[in-house]
Amino acid sequence: MTAIIKREMYSYFCSPLAYVIMAIFLFFSGLFFSLICLGNNTSELSYVFSNMFLVTIFLTPIMCMRLMSDEKRLKTDQALLTSPVSIPSIVLGKFFSACLLYLICMSIFLIYGFTLSFFTTPKWSVIICNCIGLFLLAATFIAIDIFLSSLTESQMIAAVTGFAAGLFVYLLDNVANAVTVSFVSKALNAVSFLTHYQNFTVGLLSLADIVFFLSLIALFIFLTVRVVEKKRWS
Repeated sequence: MTAIIKREMYSYFCSPLAYVIMAIFLFFSGLFFSLICLGNNTSELSYVFSNMFLVTIFLTPIMCMRLMSDEKRLKTDQALLTSPVSIPSIVLGKFFSACLLYLICMSIFLIYGFTLSFFTTPKWSVIICNCIGLFLLAATFIAIDIFLSSLTESQMIAAVTGFAAGLFVYLLDNVANAVTVSFVSKALNAVSFLTHYQNFTVGLLSLADIVFFLSLIALFIFLTVRVVEKKRWS
């Protein structure tokens, strides 16, 4: 797995992709920080993290669109599948490499916290809770996007379907409110990413929310492994 992580991180940083992703992340997080915190003289980073939900939706498909599809397009998947590395290790290696890149992007929030400390005492417990929530949210989208990438050899299709899945998740609350059937509305609210994520943004570290995101990560990692295994034996 370590070899896969190193390979993917090398691939990220030997191309413009990692730098474009970090630039987009830093631009929007910096914009939100300037407008919300510095512009309104507040130390509440929660509003910044809330706005990062939509940014994450659009960034993770770009990060993951090539992880599995490129192997098919370049015909390197057969060599990878016949290597001594197990399929779960291959999938997890790609998953962790994308998570690591996102974690590098998130390190900017430490700088924002220290910047606020020059003017006031930041609530580090709330900032850490927000960071955990944002990372779990991103990891869940990464797992979904890697699964979608494993279904095609086209990076464009993988990216577009990733955007579509993210927007569907984002609009799930509106769909739930529009549904008149009570139990269907409750079921949609129960699987709403935004609802579970907002608990983190207010500083509420709930085991139920953590389990929700970890369960989805495990589910889509498992589905990706099954897709790749099917490819191996076909």
